[in-house]
Amino acid sequence: MKLCILSSGSSANSTFLASRQTRILIDAGLSRREVSNRLASIGERLEGLDAILITHEHTDHILGLGPLARKLDIPVYMTHRTAPAVAWEDYTPKLVTFQAGTRLEIGDLEIDTFTIPHDAADPVGYCVHCQGIKIGVVTDLGYMPESIKYHLRGTHLLVLESNHDLEMLKVGPYPWWVKQRVMSRNGHLSNDTASDFILRDMDSSTAMLILGHLSRHNNHPELARLVATQALSRRGLPTRLVVAEHGRQTEVFEL
Repeated sequence: MKLCILSSGSSANSTFLASRQTRILIDAGLSRREVSNRLASIGERLEGLDAILITHEHTDHILGLGPLARKLDIPVYMTHRTAPAVAWEDYTPKLVTFQAGTRLEIGDLEIDTFTIPHDAADPVGYCVHCQGIKIGVVTDLGYMPESIKYHLRGTHLLVLESNHDLEMLKVGPYPWWVKQRVMSRNGHLSNDTASDFILRDMDSSTAMLILGHLSRHNNHPELARLVATQALSRRGLPTRLVVAEHGRQTEVFEL
């Protein structure tokens, strides 16, 4: 199994995940050309993708979806309630819709889907299973309910949101109503909330933790890293910590 975050943040989100047999994209917030270029930089081909999975319909997660789906003509997976919230214009892809909570099978991947608390039509997180490896991808959520903690048990690699520093958000440039949205239970995880999960609930099996969806204006990579490192240290966990910086492609992580 290997994973590369092609982009993460408030402007564009897309994650490449592959087994020996199957290649998928989780979210498509980058342009088709940019996805192609970033895949090529890690030795992968756009045409090698087998499916695209969408977490929710916000623009930073679906901006490039239409052109990608038209070019590749591969299945696009999203929930029954998310699909009507996407404007397809003059093209409808090979949609595969599902109810949150369904287990999907794509090639040799088994993918658990689960509801997350965010201000979208029907947002979901994903846990991907293959050959004894479990990878969790959970961003764009306002808090960590027990149901999500349950789904993340046993993950070997976890992509977790660490969107904002609360004090930076409060004094930052956003209008107050946007700040309220971000801080709400349907908004985004703060560094402190992510840290609290790491300290109290993250499974000791998690060998690699990638912090993602950092705000450009209301966070700093080193601040998110510091808060999470302190939590890992208090737990005494040897987990490798990586911070996906805003809009930048990460290295390729292999398990």
